Amino acid sequence: MRKSRINNRIYIICLTLCIFAVISACSSQKAETSKKSVPQGQKKLIRPVPVTAAQVMPKSIPLEIRAVGNIESFSTVQVKSRVTGELQKVHFREGQDVAKGDLLFTIDPRPFEAVLSEARAKLERDRALFRKAEEDNRRYENLFQGGFISKEQYDQARTNLNSLHATLAADEAVVENARLQLGYTSIYSPISGRTGSILIDRGNMIKANDDNKSMVVIEQINPIYASFAAPESYFLQIMEKMKSNTLSVYALPDGSKAEPETGKLTFVDNSIDSKTGTIRLKAVFENKSRRLWPGQFVNITLVLGKLQNVLTVPSQAVQTGANGIFVFVISAENTVELRMIEALFSHDGETVIEKGVSSGEKVVTDGHIRLIPGAVVEIMDGQKSQLSSAQNENKEVR
Repeated sequence: MRKSRINNRIYIICLTLCIFAVISACSSQKAETSKKSVPQGQKKLIRPVPVTAAQVMPKSIPLEIRAVGNIESFSTVQVKSRVTGELQKVHFREGQDVAKGDLLFTIDPRPFEAVLSEARAKLERDRALFRKAEEDNRRYENLFQGGFISKEQYDQARTNLNSLHATLAADEAVVENARLQLGYTSIYSPISGRTGSILIDRGNMIKANDDNKSMVVIEQINPIYASFAAPESYFLQIMEKMKSNTLSVYALPDGSKAEPETGKLTFVDNSIDSKTGTIRLKAVFENKSRRLWPGQFVNITLVLGKLQNVLTVPSQAVQTGANGIFVFVISAENTVELRMIEALFSHDGETVIEKGVSSGEKVVTDGHIRLIPGAVVEIMDGQKSQLSSAQNENKEVR
């Protein structure tokens, strides 16, 4: 009896374990089936990437060279004294505009006046001697013709006359030189321009033609030069255009919002810099407003002409990748294609495209960071694009 009860208990325990195992297996299979299936009515939507876009447009674009230029004075004069003496007076203020011929400095003229007076006195003495020699020569000539004196005496009188004639010419040269030296004590402006700092003060001794010191520097700023460099690849175009046209050059000081100064190209250097691969150019500007100043750096634009009906896109549409530059082109189905392009140059926010796109195509201008080839986009131009119901169905997956 006792043995029979033990067997019954073992049987019940085994049966219970079997039931638990079956229930566990069923629960596991149901959970696995639940993971693989999506409940009815639930769908995942692939949202289009919002972008802005612009059309590829044919335009007429100026062919320009842009560079940074340096303003140079039209002419620069370092004023120095031609004579040695004491600086007696300065006739201008530092930074003053002066005209050609204006008196700038006066050096003490008294020593030179004395030298001139001495030279004039000597000239007058020799003139008197010359007049006496002329009279003697006439008398000796008459006596020689009458046979009263020898030819040797007559020749001596003629020689004396010729000698005094030469002395008189030398005296006149000395007087003229003394007059010039006296004139050099007044120093006049050789050009019209703007003076700089006065480099030597009144009362100082001035050394003639001092190589180490100028009295003042004058810069001519009306007109004025702008010097800049252009890539050597433009050299032939520049030379060809200069033969038939006057090339316009525009200069704008950095940070200025006013209209640029207009000038013309006047100089092309006689050699190309082999180190930088550039050619040095100069343009002249009237500079009536005096916005351009010697030593100033300016933004230079040299206009070579115009390119007619070239394809352009906004410069922000052009992207750089490992294989070169590209744009994202938007198809009629609002999907994007990565298109490699060849660009020529940029002008005022527009990039000229030589190859890779066609007129009328749309390119992405903003929103590139989330794009991959084939991605669906929505063009945001102030109003959301209306996607067709068929496109919406293609974006839904179960």
